[in-house]
Amino acid sequence: MDSGVRKSVTVLTSSTIAFVTCFMIWMVFAVLGIPIKEQLHLNETEFGLLTAMPVLSGSLIRVPLGIWADRFGGRIVFFLLMLVCVPAVWLLEYAHTYSQFLWIALWLGLVGGSFSVGTPYVAKWFRKERQGMAMGIFGAGNAGAALNKFLAPALMAAYSWQAVPRVYAVVLLVIAVLFWFFSYPEPKAANVKQPSLKAQLLLMKNPQVLKYSQLYSVVFGGYVGISLWMVSYYVNEYQFALKQAALLAACFSLPGGVLRAFGGWLSDKYGAYKVTWAVMWVCWVAFFLLSYPQTQMSIRTVSGHLDMHIGLNAIVFTVLLFVVGVALAIGKASVFKFISDEFPEDMGTVSGVVGLAGGLGGFLLPIMFGVLVDWTGIRSSSFMLMFGTVCISLIWMHFSLKSQKHQ
Repeated sequence: MDSGVRKSVTVLTSSTIAFVTCFMIWMVFAVLGIPIKEQLHLNETEFGLLTAMPVLSGSLIRVPLGIWADRFGGRIVFFLLMLVCVPAVWLLEYAHTYSQFLWIALWLGLVGGSFSVGTPYVAKWFRKERQGMAMGIFGAGNAGAALNKFLAPALMAAYSWQAVPRVYAVVLLVIAVLFWFFSYPEPKAANVKQPSLKAQLLLMKNPQVLKYSQLYSVVFGGYVGISLWMVSYYVNEYQFALKQAALLAACFSLPGGVLRAFGGWLSDKYGAYKVTWAVMWVCWVAFFLLSYPQTQMSIRTVSGHLDMHIGLNAIVFTVLLFVVGVALAIGKASVFKFISDEFPEDMGTVSGVVGLAGGLGGFLLPIMFGVLVDWTGIRSSSFMLMFGTVCISLIWMHFSLKSQKHQ
């Protein structure tokens, strides 16, 4: 293995491990929020806001982080970002009021911006025909959401919920140091262009960037929103204990993360449009089935009343959720294949803008899920909302990207 290949593999491995850790911490309230909700007596809307706060800050920071990654290099920005977030994770155990949790969640959430740094950093180490796969492998760090669902309940069962931030803070610090020693500055060819700040900001108005932002708000925003909401959903809809609920919720989070590399390979082979189009149709069918509420019917027949129950049991629900997780994993990779094809020199900036849109989707969805449950009393209303967003995306794709349909 020559030096260039060895360095590219080392960079990809160290960056992916770092991103797994960052995403695990970013999603911490998916599990940690359950005991905090009970401790503070929160309603569904307040719980949704708590789980979403890290997603807000992690999304808003993505654009400046992407710009800094293009200008100063992804390695140093990634490393400093992890260090800045270590104190926030540690301080989480000392919070006592709802407002304290919200403020610390905002600080802690900055770690979620690591995606817009790591994506262009990794891509610059690979040829164009291999970038989809490389970005897909790095993006598989989304599996940190599933790792959180395995690790946090185990720590809480063995000790208390306060043990989770302690362990996570130490892990983040160790991974940050290891990342620094097992990564390298970008190849010289990747740093030839030094775009002006004005040129980078103008990219935010590019129609193509806006189009991909909308798509990513569905595939990534949907993944984040559902990942944050599903543990609570299983606990309240099917009355599972926290540990079992987290395990079942991981059936969505795990494939939704690790299969992103497969999505990158498919996008390299068949093109971003065809893969994204197929993903949206799979999600459309699955969300339609998931959105049907538990329904008790009484039908008047010639021989009396016939009572019927219509609804998904936990097994069918989990299978459908797994299918959605696979589809969204592939979709996250295919959307970024669009970006690497069209904006190879400005990937940091564009990935920051698109990542911002996806993150804002992930921020808004848990809050909207909570509002819908408080308003309607129907827990599956969260999937009704997701079904509607996919309908819009399919229509939008058909009219705005149809020129790429046969590419």
